[in-house]
Order: sequence, then C-alpha cells, then structure tokens
Amino acid sequence: MSWTLVADVLAAIFLLCGAFLAFAAGVGVVRFPDLLARMHAATKPQVLGLILVLIALGLRLRSWSAVGMLVLVVIFQLMTSPVAAHMVGRAGYRTGKVRPDLLVLDDLTADQEAADREKDVADREKDEAATRAADAEGDGPARRG
Repeated sequence: MSWTLVADVLAAIFLLCGAFLAFAAGVGVVRFPDLLARMHAATKPQVLGLILVLIALGLRLRSWSAVGMLVLVVIFQLMTSPVAAHMVGRAGYRTGKVRPDLLVLDDLTADQEAADREKDVADREKDEAATRAADAEGDGPARRG
C-alpha cells in the first residue's frame, strides 16, 4: 500500500466527515427554534466541517504552498468565527431576539443595565453642559425676558 493511496483514502474520509458537519450546520440553522441555538449550529459544526474539508484538500493536493494557504484559511476562520458569533449573540440579546426563559445563566442583563445607566448619566451631563453653555452666551432663559 503506497502513501498516495493512504492519503487519498484519508482525504476522502475527511471530506465526507467535513461535508456531513457542514450539512448538519445548515440543517441546524434552518430547524432550530431560537437565535442562540441557531448561532451554535452555524458556528461549531461549520468550523469543524470546514477544517476537515481543508485537511482533505491538503492531503489531496500534496503541495506545501497549498497547505500553507489552507493553514492560513483555518487560522483566519478560527479567529473570526467566535468573534462573529459573539457579536451576533449580543446584538440578538439587545434587540430582544433571545428568549430569557431558555437561559440557564444570564450575565448580560446586569451589564446591559449598568451600560444603560451610564449612558443616561452621560446624556444628562451633556444636556446640562449644553444648557450652561447657552446660558453663558446669553441665549438662556434669564436674558430672554
């Protein structure tokens, strides 16, 4: 049995496993009921499926330049997918697309309320500063009379 035959068989196995995981991710995105479940289905099996397909491609091509490029694609995917999922989750939470009854632990509510309070304080201070500046210029209620 030669190395090329072993590499081709491994490439076929990795390709089929990766294709199955990518297919499962697509089915999960369509079938799951809420945002967080869909987000999980869109990121976890899809990334692993892509990595398996790229490993299969690297085994089939057998070129160091192609393998180097595929490694860069894997690194980029591993860096961007968690960040994108995190941002989608936060945006969904802020817009009310996340069902609170399904959450086991909700750490974001306290953070969101604190951020809202800080924003309200900053807005009030900005309005007061604008009012003081208008009063100092003579456009305030004391001079209008």
